[in-house]
Amino acid sequence: MQSAQVWLVLAVALTLANLPFVNERLFVVGPRRAPKSLGWRLLELFVFAAASLGLGFAIEARIGQRQPQGWEFYAAFACLFLTFAFPGFVWRYLRRHRG
Repeated sequence: MQSAQVWLVLAVALTLANLPFVNERLFVVGPRRAPKSLGWRLLELFVFAAASLGLGFAIEARIGQRQPQGWEFYAAFACLFLTFAFPGFVWRYLRRHRG
């Protein structure tokens, strides 16, 4: 059961990391902005990272006692989340769009 919850957190983090780059709405449900600036996308990325971190903490608290984390945990999380966001970034900014 715990393994499934770990995979759930990873799948949610992967999805949330790519959402700012694959749509033009603010925070997925807000007004449409065409084109959405990089600043908005980075703000969304930060908010979605905090949301996925919160989900992980909530699941950890539900399973058992939540462990205190040092700065190393947050640095590793930030690097992992940015790695998860790389496919969306490539799709948005590095791929040649036809037409």
